[in-house]
Amino acid sequence: MDIIQSYGLILIFIAVVFGFLMAYGVGANDVANAMGTSVGSKALSIKQAIFIAAIFEFAGAYLAGGSVTSTIRGGITDPSFFIDAPELMAYGMIAALLAAATWLIVASYFGWPVSTTHSIVGAIIGFAAVGVGVDSVNWGKVGGIVGSWVITPILAGVLAYMFFMSAQKLIFNTEQPLENAKKYVPFYMAFAAFMMSLVTIQKGLKHVGLGLGSTANGYYLAIAIAIVVGVIGKVVISRLKFDPAADKRMQFNNVERIFGILMITTACCMAFAHGSNDVANAIGPLAAVVSVVTSGGEINSTAALAWWILPLGAIGIVIGLATLGARVIRTVGTAITHLTPSRGFAAELSAASTVVIASGTGLPISTTQTLVGAVLGVGLARGIAALNLGVVRNIFISWIITLPVGAGLAIVLFYILKLIFG
Repeated sequence: MDIIQSYGLILIFIAVVFGFLMAYGVGANDVANAMGTSVGSKALSIKQAIFIAAIFEFAGAYLAGGSVTSTIRGGITDPSFFIDAPELMAYGMIAALLAAATWLIVASYFGWPVSTTHSIVGAIIGFAAVGVGVDSVNWGKVGGIVGSWVITPILAGVLAYMFFMSAQKLIFNTEQPLENAKKYVPFYMAFAAFMMSLVTIQKGLKHVGLGLGSTANGYYLAIAIAIVVGVIGKVVISRLKFDPAADKRMQFNNVERIFGILMITTACCMAFAHGSNDVANAIGPLAAVVSVVTSGGEINSTAALAWWILPLGAIGIVIGLATLGARVIRTVGTAITHLTPSRGFAAELSAASTVVIASGTGLPISTTQTLVGAVLGVGLARGIAALNLGVVRNIFISWIITLPVGAGLAIVLFYILKLIFG
């Protein structure tokens, strides 16, 4: 307890610096979730993608990041183990922030899209298991994360394959692709609006307290939005002027233009939902340190956020995105497989659908792995030769080592902090 009272301000300052670094890493790496497919399909340039993502990631993180967050990341550690030595909680969370941030920045530099959630969870498991005790870790959570390495990409990949093949059958492999696009694209728009609305309601707005009342009300709202979007899409597309005598190649180009517009809309929604959800990876441990110090060493499972923590995380995400995000965007958008707007749309729609399914079933999920799995599914629809297997191998390896690397770094940093402060 004396350590908290003697070095409290120093511990908060260190946590702020490392929390900002973690937010920087989240922005640099996870932004590929929202913008990689848009860039790869040439619906947006990298500069346009960064500009749009910066606005919606910041808006999601700042407006819907939550006024209260779980400070003990996802119940991974048992707070009762820290009651007699609260300084261990502060050391551990600071070590976890720096460990996860370091791995995210290294992975971003090499263009590897890794899970920020798994990075911080691995780091917390590391310091808790070795520095405090094996029993302080909720190992059931760990099992769920390992399972998600396989389940999430497969689910997203299968859905992306189905969306892509349906567009091929209903639109592209027909004699009149443009006419069929006018007929079927409004249904895709309505379905996309339904899924994106649910993602935003379930992941982006759950902390805001809009008073929706129940899960069912969220579904009703999403259905209403989907109907409106579908009707508007039908009207707008029917008024588009295309040359009826155009050859089939020109018709394909016009159909891709329609999907390109859809992609920009879905990318904005994903960026908002992502910013609101993953900012917690950076500010959760920081909030834990602030809570422990300002309460004089009292350990709480949840705590109100100090007003400056949320904007700190949001600014860090945007700076990370603007300075290092392009490398991961290129990997997801262009290195795994060749994307067109219709293929990118199928990938984003399946990623959003997987997020909704996972939220409904309680399946632990990584948005990074979801979108990469969806891009793989779209690529596989054209055969295994359409995938860059070297890039895919590196991505899978980076996923597997994320947890142990985060844990190992956190253990080392935890003991260094313990040595410095006693």
